[in-house]
Parts: sequence; C-alpha cells; structure tokens
Amino acid sequence: MVQSLPITINVDQFLDWYPANSTQFHYELHNGFIKQMPPPTGDHELLIAFLIKQILLECARLSKPYDIPKMGFVQSSESESVFLPDLLLLNRLNLVNEPLWRSKSTVSQASSIPLVIEVVSTNWRDDYFTKLGQYEAIGIPEYWIVDYAALGGRKFIGNPKQPTISIYSLFEGEYQVKQFRNGDFIESLAFPELVLTAEQIFNSANPQI
Repeated sequence: MVQSLPITINVDQFLDWYPANSTQFHYELHNGFIKQMPPPTGDHELLIAFLIKQILLECARLSKPYDIPKMGFVQSSESESVFLPDLLLLNRLNLVNEPLWRSKSTVSQASSIPLVIEVVSTNWRDDYFTKLGQYEAIGIPEYWIVDYAALGGRKFIGNPKQPTISIYSLFEGEYQVKQFRNGDFIESLAFPELVLTAEQIFNSANPQI
C-alpha cells in the first residue's frame, strides 16, 4: 500500500526534506501531503529499463538533445504537488530555464518535458486520475500509461481488463488518448518512427524472454 504521511507542506519544503540517496523508498508530494510510493517489483523495473533503452536509442539515432535522468521530479503548475515519474524525458536545451533543476533535479515547464511515462502498479489511481490531470495542466506534450498487469479500472482499460498502453497526446490544451494492446504498433508524436509493439513492451517485463 502507498502510505501518506500526515503532514502538509509546500513544494520547497518537500524538496528540502527529501531523503538524500533514498533508494529503498521513493516519495511524492500530492496536494501538500507526502506519499511513500510502493517499492517497485522486478518486472516493473525490467519494463522501465527496456523503455529507457529503446527511447535513448531513438534519441541517439535522431540526434535529439534529450536525456533520461535516474531521478527527476516534475512540479505541478496548479497545486502543491511533485511527482517522480518512472521515465522522464528531458529536453536539455530548456534546462537553463528551470530554476530548480541544478539544485533539486526538478522541472516544471512543458518545454523541458517532451514525454513522461508511468508504469502502473498498485497505486494505479494516481496514474489515471491525479497525474493525468496534472501533466495535462503543465502542458506535457505526451504521456504514456503502461498498464502491463492490467491493474487499472475498467473505465480506463476496458472490460474484460487486459494489458494496455494508453498514450495521451496534447491537442489544444487537452489530452487525446489512443490505446494499444497485443501486436498494435505504438504511435508516438515524440518518436513517430519508433517501431515497437505493445506486446514487445509487455514481454520485456518477463526475465525469461
């Protein structure tokens, strides 16, 4: 279970409080409340590692000025919230305009964030409700929700539930969603030439494949 610590603080206080070199537990700030995130599973970590590799290969091929930090925070534009995405793609060229990047590894501008990815775990409501709305408000152009274990609600991934990748793309300030399952090829505005199926992404969580 995700634990919420019973204290209300602001973004600056949260970033100052965040434990240095914290590897066992990760935390986010949701509307002023610190939330301890569930520890990742091995499958979860393998899938993220696969996506990082595929996206960085595509960045290198296209000579994009993008990088993926080991840990990077996204600050909300409309609430006392700070999120720690599973995969945060950064535009290095805009980091000079981010006042908290060098000291706190934190970004808040859409121009710094071409893409963010969340891999769904037991706190799936955060990905489908909270972060979806906040990433849209920031203006992040593209947001992937990778629900490889079909944990999300039926209103999001259908009935019967099945592994689904939901890609939200910003259009006139609002997210429009396309969903991908099984052998569907991913369609990404950030990487339109990316050749990758939903099934390949899901299978990357299996250490035997």
